[in-house]
Amino acid sequence: MTLTFPTEEQLNALQQAVNLSEIEALGRARLDQNALDYYASGANDGHTHHANREDFSRIRLRPRMLTDVSDVQTGTSVLGLPLDFPVGIAPSAFHGLAHPDAELATARAAAGLGSVMTLSTFSNTPIEDVARAAAGRLWFQLYLYRDREVSAGLVRRAEAAGARALVLTVDTPFVGRREANERHRFNLPPHLQVPNAGSREALAGLETQSGSQLVRHFQGLVDPSLSWRDLDWLKSLSGLPVILKGILTAEDAELAVQHGCHVWVSNHGGRQLDTAVSTIAALPEIADAVAGRAEIYLDGGISRGTDVLKALALGARAVFLGRPALWGLAAGGEDGVRRVLELLKGEVRLALALSGKQNLEQVGRDLLKM
Repeated sequence: MTLTFPTEEQLNALQQAVNLSEIEALGRARLDQNALDYYASGANDGHTHHANREDFSRIRLRPRMLTDVSDVQTGTSVLGLPLDFPVGIAPSAFHGLAHPDAELATARAAAGLGSVMTLSTFSNTPIEDVARAAAGRLWFQLYLYRDREVSAGLVRRAEAAGARALVLTVDTPFVGRREANERHRFNLPPHLQVPNAGSREALAGLETQSGSQLVRHFQGLVDPSLSWRDLDWLKSLSGLPVILKGILTAEDAELAVQHGCHVWVSNHGGRQLDTAVSTIAALPEIADAVAGRAEIYLDGGISRGTDVLKALALGARAVFLGRPALWGLAAGGEDGVRRVLELLKGEVRLALALSGKQNLEQVGRDLLKM
């Protein structure tokens, strides 16, 4: 499939969308089956994938009245980087499946809205190009390869390009079973490259008549023996902060802090271990364990501004969007990602005001009825 740029009619539909669900519908309609399966699929029966969103809806808000909310501020910071509102872009592979501008469009939209983008190792665009588009608002997500020198080279490239943090994904020693990808034999289209994760030729050699090409490629690259002892080696490569993405328990959060890392609460969008705890359900015990000694982030299930407030009330510093950014990218490229962020920023501000809060610092567990 050759993607085309959105028509004027499609861009008008994008601007008329009033929530992230409507943008998701627009994005899904522009994707072929191969791309849609890849972006939408969860592991196995999808219980964790669905719980990520459903568990947000079970938490109730306790708004306060008669407070002055004439000047509500949504600003915060992550690792010293100011954000206009507490939402960033999570790492996700292969933005080129959604739009010809791929990760460049996502990075430009994030930078333009005062957000931050986390670039996936499995991007279709080189680190250096995305860093220029991100204008200083870039983190780099890393898988630790079997060949440590290849990983070291990626870390050096990311730091030289201006990335502000390394995000080590720790929940993927093996790829979860995403049955739609297996059933329809997911393959990366020939026109897309993987400049940070092996050659196009290597991928082509893995195309088969059954199963997912990505699974075969990934398992040949990534080291399943990754353990806590590898963190000292990783931290020795660079002075960048290290964030561990995929933490779901208080025990691992404590170990992360002991190793000098920040914590990203994630279950990989429900794409790894099905029936694992949802991220918002995991967050309270992790926040209690960290106890302010490191920053905490969360992805998974964010679709409303009230979701953002709930995550912050339970201890997250900021939340990150995976699929919503991809739906926006498919719906309208940079304009689509920008529209996703604009809608969510407006919802965060309104949710703050209606909760009787003037800024994010006033958001705590007293806001919630669990």
